Amino acid sequence: MNKERARRRAAREHDAALRRAARAAERERRERRAARGRAFRAATTDRVRLTTVGRPTGTLARRRRIRTSMLVAGLLCAVVLVWAVRPDWPARLGVVVVAALAYPSLRLLLVARR
Repeated sequence: MNKERARRRAAREHDAALRRAARAAERERRERRAARGRAFRAATTDRVRLTTVGRPTGTLARRRRIRTSMLVAGLLCAVVLVWAVRPDWPARLGVVVVAALAYPSLRLLLVARR
């Protein structure tokens, strides 16, 4: 009876050791995979500038915001001036369309990021 119990205990211990080894191997695989992911993420984010949440801060960003707002104010003044001077609707709508189409190119020319 003792030999049988010892044999069963040895079999249980052997199975437990196999399960522990399998868990350790799986844990090691997960750790290697996570390390590869961290290394890949670090390698790619070093090359690519991450976008930040919120608006950019600093002197250059402040200047760019001021220039952009001045451009918008100038275009808005032109639209309001034409709106007040010209009574016909095609001219009024035309200046609004021209201002909307001119804004991107004027912003590129006047508020360029350097």
